[in-house]
Amino acid sequence: MDISYFGHSSFKIKGKSGSVVTDPFNPHEVGFKFSGISADLVTISHDHGDHNRAELVLDSPFVINGPGEYEVADISVIGYQTFHDDKNGSERGNNTIYVYEVDDFRLAHLGDLGHKLSDKLVEDLGDIDVLFVPVGGYFTIDAQTAVTVVQSIEPTLIIPMHYKYKGINEEAFGKLTEVDVFVKAMGLPSENLPKLSIKKSELAEDQKIVILEIRS
Repeated sequence: MDISYFGHSSFKIKGKSGSVVTDPFNPHEVGFKFSGISADLVTISHDHGDHNRAELVLDSPFVINGPGEYEVADISVIGYQTFHDDKNGSERGNNTIYVYEVDDFRLAHLGDLGHKLSDKLVEDLGDIDVLFVPVGGYFTIDAQTAVTVVQSIEPTLIIPMHYKYKGINEEAFGKLTEVDVFVKAMGLPSENLPKLSIKKSELAEDQKIVILEIRS
């Protein structure tokens, strides 16, 4: 399985038989490039322009934009409704967490989560190998709350997202914190990679943070 990062909350997860792109964005709004990307499946965590531009993904992918159970190109997906804020969605609306099963891995993408998770939802998510978690605050949970969420899910690999990164649109997202704030608060080993390529047999037992470089 290969995981590439396009910036913000957008990744491509490529398995043996299919691929999924998460939260494709308007490049003019976010500040990063988003072009030439194809997939079998696209998931949208919520309907904001920095997360919902499925039409920019090539090859007419199947689009999922809410809770439910799906299977496309041998990729199983379950969406769980959550909220974009800590006031039951009254400020920023709903958010969908997605759990994917790809090449024997179980991955969870938290979208623009705005609150801690209930014990019931953590139980529903089940065992997670790879967790994509927002850490930049302001629009989502902040670094310290992200630590609490990670500790409740107990994934093996933790991939931060939705934080301040060189080149981001400062006017729109300048209030986000940088990823180092989360890494320090988490207190785990971290590794910077251009892309994550891994087999299930290579997955270690110890937790680790993986910081992916944005694809240029």
